[in-house]
Amino acid sequence: MIVSITGTPGTGKTTISKLLKDEGYEVIDFKKVAIANNFLIGKDKKRDTLIVDIKKFDKYAKENYKQENIIFIEGHLSHLLKSVDKVIVLRCHPEELKKNLSKRKWNENKIKENLEAEILDIILCEALDLHKSRNIFEIDITGKSTKDVFSSVMEIVENKFKFMKKYNIGKIDWSEEILKDF
Repeated sequence: MIVSITGTPGTGKTTISKLLKDEGYEVIDFKKVAIANNFLIGKDKKRDTLIVDIKKFDKYAKENYKQENIIFIEGHLSHLLKSVDKVIVLRCHPEELKKNLSKRKWNENKIKENLEAEILDIILCEALDLHKSRNIFEIDITGKSTKDVFSSVMEIVENKFKFMKKYNIGKIDWSEEILKDF
């Protein structure tokens, strides 16, 4: 089973993925695999980001990742892979997210773009375009410790990715935040 760990940058994907590795799970770094296998089709200079050929990556994932074990693919684009069986979306309130992104010394435009993406549920909407809602789980990381977020991920895994009301999509709504000036 291939599981996407996704979310807006700054929501804790990498931190949770390190803990999953510590528990013995195979975790694939989306960006590293894309670079190593030349799945790049360009660079968005304005956003200072790489453009990944999702179809090539998806084909590679289908061919190279065993289906009998749980394999996590971590990255804010991992939910775009059709080969993914389950998606865990990490969400964060925009005020906390802004603090997280500011620590990275990102420029204001890049921070604002990512805050808007979080407010507008961009990653969740993209995931819903490709995956059934019953295969997508949302975790609000706002104000939670890394241990608590990891426990939520493990609860989903240990429950064999069955429906759990508390991780049901659509309960997190930051839409009123769009009226604020970040």
